[in-house]
Amino acid sequence: MNQAIADQIKRLAQKQNALILAHNYQPPEIQGIADMCGDSLELSIKAAETEAGVLVFCGVHFMAETASILCPEKKVLLPRADAGCPMADMVTPEALKEKNRSLTGVPVITYVNSPAAVKAISTVCCTSANSVKVANSLDAGEILMVPDRNLAAYTAAHTDKTVHCWDGCCPYHERLTPEMVRQVRQAHPNALFMAHPECRPEVTAMADVVTSTSGMLNFANQSDHSEFIVGTEVGLIYPLGKASPGKSFYPASDRMYCADMKKITLADVARSLEQLSGEVRVPEDVRVPALSAVKKMLMLR
Repeated sequence: MNQAIADQIKRLAQKQNALILAHNYQPPEIQGIADMCGDSLELSIKAAETEAGVLVFCGVHFMAETASILCPEKKVLLPRADAGCPMADMVTPEALKEKNRSLTGVPVITYVNSPAAVKAISTVCCTSANSVKVANSLDAGEILMVPDRNLAAYTAAHTDKTVHCWDGCCPYHERLTPEMVRQVRQAHPNALFMAHPECRPEVTAMADVVTSTSGMLNFANQSDHSEFIVGTEVGLIYPLGKASPGKSFYPASDRMYCADMKKITLADVARSLEQLSGEVRVPEDVRVPALSAVKKMLMLR
C-alpha cells in the first residue's frame, strides 16, 4: 500500500466527514483504507446509521445507487464512474415492463445487484442470502426473478413456487464449471467447497455449502475445518484470510476475476474525496418506489 496516499485519504475523509465503504471483492489496498467492508446492502444499511455526510463507495455503480436509495440525505461518491456490473446491465426497466405484460399479476423479485430503476418497478428485492425467504413470503404461486438466472434456479430448488427466470447472470461466477471444481478438489482433497448461488446449478450441487459472501466469511470462521475452496470472485480470499487467520483458502478458479471490482485505486479515492467528485444520486421518483421494494425485503431479514 502507498502509505502517503493512505494517509492523505484519512485526512481528507476526516475533513469531509466521509465514510469509506469497500465491498468484499475490492483489492486489499482498498479494503485496507476502508472504514467498513462487507457486501453491498450490508454496507449501505450500516452507513445509513452513521453521522457521516459523505459516503465513498468502493464497489460498482448499483452499489452506490443502493446507498443513495437508503441514504438520500448523504452525498454518495463512486470514485470510478466506469465501475459497472455486467449482470446489472442485463435487465432494463423497459425490458422488465415488457416481461410484466406477458406475466400479468406475477410478482417480481429483483436481486439487489440491479439498477435502481429496475428496483423501482419491482415487488420486492432480495439478496443472495435471503432469496428463498423472500420468495416464500409472497402470497403467489408464481414469481419472476431478475436478473440472475442462477440465483433464480437456486431459489426454485428450495421453494414450491413456480419461478420464472430472467436470462441474466454474473459472467464471472458463470465461468466456474464442474470440471474446474473437480480439479481443485483433487488438489485440495481435505477442503470444503463453498459456492455462491450466482454459480451454475451444476456447480452449487457439488458444494458443501451454498451461501453469500458474508455467509462464507461466517461459515469459514465458525467451521472446525481448516481448508476451504472459495467458489466466488477471487477478491474474497483476502477478507477470508483476515477473518480466519491460520486457515487456508483456495480460489475455485483464478478466472473468477471481476475487472470492474478492481478498477478503483487509492488515487481514485483520494481524488474523489478531495473534489467530492463522482456523485451518484437516485432521483426521487425512482428512489421512493425502489426504497419500498428494498424495505419489504429488509422486513424479512
